[in-house]
Amino acid sequence: MITCFIRYEIDPLKADAFAQYARNWGEAIPRCGAELIGYFAPHEGSATTAYGLYNIENLAAYEAYRARLRNDPVGLENYEFARREQFIRREDRIFLRLASTPHGPVVRP
Repeated sequence: MITCFIRYEIDPLKADAFAQYARNWGEAIPRCGAELIGYFAPHEGSATTAYGLYNIENLAAYEAYRARLRNDPVGLENYEFARREQFIRREDRIFLRLASTPHGPVVRP
């Protein structure tokens, strides 16, 4: 299992548009075969940094997923929405593997 970690630089004046973009992916990403962890928008601190994270089996599965996403009606519309509204200034993605397992139980004081 790998995690796709996407870092976005967004226009702080268009944060509502990014939030709509994130909600749209919440429908399309799972339908196309990835396990969505979530999209995270600025709350405090930097008003220009946002993240998207999802798990996928491997890079071959990622390529198949991306092909399905490009043909998904919500995916297509979301790509067009981002292009039209230009709220994303920059997008970087990296693939990570979980290295800290096994985790211990959470201890509540």
